[in-house]
Formats: sequence, C-alpha cells, structure tokens
Amino acid sequence: MTAVKGLLLRLSALDADAATAVRVIAHFEALLGGGLDPVSLTRSTAALAGCAAGLELPDGRSARFGSAGVALLGAPEQVSGRVDLEPAGRVWLERPGAPGPFDELVLEWMAITARVLAGRPRRTRVPSAADPALVELVLSGREDASDRARALRLLGLDPEAPLRVAAVAGGPGTDVGVETVALLGRGSLHGIVRVAQVGSVGAVLVQRPIGYPAGSEPGDGPSGRTASPAAELRAALGERLRDRGPSRRSAHAIRVGVGGGADPLDARDSWAQARSALRFAGTGTPEEAVADHDELGPVALLADIPVERLRAQADVRRLAKLECGDRGGRSGHGSDLLDALAAFCRTGSLRQAATELHLHHSSVAARLAHVEDELGWRLRDPQDRFRAQLALYALRLADHGEGEGDGHGHGGRGTGDGG
Repeated sequence: MTAVKGLLLRLSALDADAATAVRVIAHFEALLGGGLDPVSLTRSTAALAGCAAGLELPDGRSARFGSAGVALLGAPEQVSGRVDLEPAGRVWLERPGAPGPFDELVLEWMAITARVLAGRPRRTRVPSAADPALVELVLSGREDASDRARALRLLGLDPEAPLRVAAVAGGPGTDVGVETVALLGRGSLHGIVRVAQVGSVGAVLVQRPIGYPAGSEPGDGPSGRTASPAAELRAALGERLRDRGPSRRSAHAIRVGVGGGADPLDARDSWAQARSALRFAGTGTPEEAVADHDELGPVALLADIPVERLRAQADVRRLAKLECGDRGGRSGHGSDLLDALAAFCRTGSLRQAATELHLHHSSVAARLAHVEDELGWRLRDPQDRFRAQLALYALRLADHGEGEGDGHGHGGRGTGDGG
C-alpha cells in the first residue's frame, strides 16, 4: 500500500490535474474520519509524498518518518517545504532536489489535519472532479436541451433545480485545476459541487438544496435566486492565504468570478456572467479576489466596453503607470498602492482598509497620500472615490482582456468520473 501511495505523486509529475488533487485531499479527509494521531498522520503523509515528512505540534508532540514507513530520529536533513502552525509547531517535507508538483497541496492538508490534532476542529468535504466534456456540454449554447439534461444527470445534478457557475483563474505557472480543487476542498460550499478545467479556467457548478440557506423562501425556481457562494469562497480563500502564507504566491494569484443563478438548462448564462465577473476580480485580499456578478450590479456593464477604449481612458492610463512604476520608498510598490486604493474605495474607511490588508493604518494612509499626489484625487471626496473605483475596475478589465477564460473549445482535461 505504501508503494502505491508513493507512486500516486510520482505519476502526478507527468500529468498534474484536478483528479490527483482530489485524491490527495481525500487521503487526508480519510485520516480526519479515523483514529488520528501524530504517528499515523506523519507516516501516511511520507508514504503519500514519497519522501520523509515531519510534524511538531504546539503541545510538544512530534513525529518524523521516511517514505518506507520507518521512524527517523534527529533533526530533518533537508526541508524542501514547510507550513507553520499557530501558536507554535510546524509540518514539513524532506524531498531531495526540487519540490514535487503536489508538495504544497500535501503540506497544506497535512497542516489542516495537524490543527485537528492540536484541538482545532475542521469540516472538510472533497469536491467532485467532473468530466470536462460533460461540463462543457452543460455550459454550451450549441447543444440540444435533451443532451444538456442528460449531461446534468450524469454529473449528479438536478436538471430542474437552480444552479450557479463560478470561474476560477490562477497566476502564471499555476495549475488552475489543482488550485480550484484545493480551494473548494475545504468543504466551504454547501450543496452539490462539480469541478472541471475548461480551457484555461476552472469551472465550478454549485447546486444548493431547495430552501438553502435556512430561512430562505423555498421554490425560488428557474429564476435562479439561489444563494450566492461568494461569501463562502472568500472565507475559503482567506483560510488558504493564511495557511500558505506570503511565501506561497500561487494562492495569492487566485481570482474567482461568480455568475448569477440560472435554470440548469441555461447554465451558459451563469457561466457567461461568471467569466465576466472574473475580469473584475483582483489579486490579493479575498474581498477583491472574488467578484460576484450580482453584487456588481450595473457596474457589470463596463465589461461591454472594448478593451482598447478602456486602456485609452486617461485615469486608467495613469493608474496603469502608477502600478508599473514600482517606485518603492515610503509608500510601497505600485501594486501595493493600488491594493490600498482598492481596499479604501470599497470600505470607505482607513482603519477597515488597514485591517483587511493586515497593515497599520498609518501605512495605508501613506500609500493613499501617494496616490492622491500622483493622480490629483482627494479620496475623502465621494465623487473622487467613485471615480477611483471605476478606474480600478476599468484597469482590471483592460488587464484581463475580453477573452479571458472564454472556455470555448475542448481544452479541458479528464479529471474524474463526473460524480
């Protein structure tokens, strides 16, 4: 069994996809459901990763095992990756050479499991990695309704219950299918969740139980007023950012667009809205990284403006220049300036913006002062703040382009049995 588990990740180096990520998460979910202890967690992680693994808990318990299941003594020889626990402790892998393609995911979920050992309960649920061909068929506007209904049933979805679609994008060099599964694998979404990679974007289909959330009116019907998963996605992304920390940039590059509710046979409408909302999403804080089409309201109409016109607008040009300036100094880099501006425009409060960015309010004030000096705005003025917010949206739309995540074609990879 140990050899089989080690082989799982060795083979994943040849084809890193969402199905392998599901297996990794399912491995730790199985541990969470059984008789968990430091020895079993560390030994099984080492077998899964195919290299030595170690654990130190805040209460002083520790373990270290090689991939063959033999306990190791002494300090680790070569730590290839680690995640710190709070208030103390850590988990780590000891892989010679470069980290494996799933080492970050293994470490993240080893840390989640270790926190349960330390007395912090965690609910998890593994999302189902679906057949991309079925997902593309559901999201297509070209197929017959009967074919779309059959695909929905094969995915384990109800063709008559409203659903929502989300689109997930990653930064350069990230495997968006893996990142999507890792984000959703925290059990953050209630209902039936199906995940596939469609083109360069992760597609997420979410179908809630009738009447969810508690207290809502049942039978909202085909109008699709099913509860948005945006808040849950922001919470999951926030946890993921905390777990990975500033040294693991892939989590910071994740952006999500959430479409409106729709009849499942018209899922393409929610998919189009999700891809449009994705263009409004920024990197960094969860509040900026998850854009909900419903929350955007009439602002979503900005996505209809050609990219060339957006880029030519004077405020957008000046923001782009500020972002690329990388001036450093007292106010931070260009991207830091725009992060501060976005947080302040959204919250309208210097202290709330500082809390969101995990900075002292004086640091945020200095960055905003720099923005005001460069652009001639007075951000305490509601009109200037509204203008700045529109310019930020326009800059993101211009950066992300009209065709981002169009999901056309059949570029998705096989990632499972479709649920």
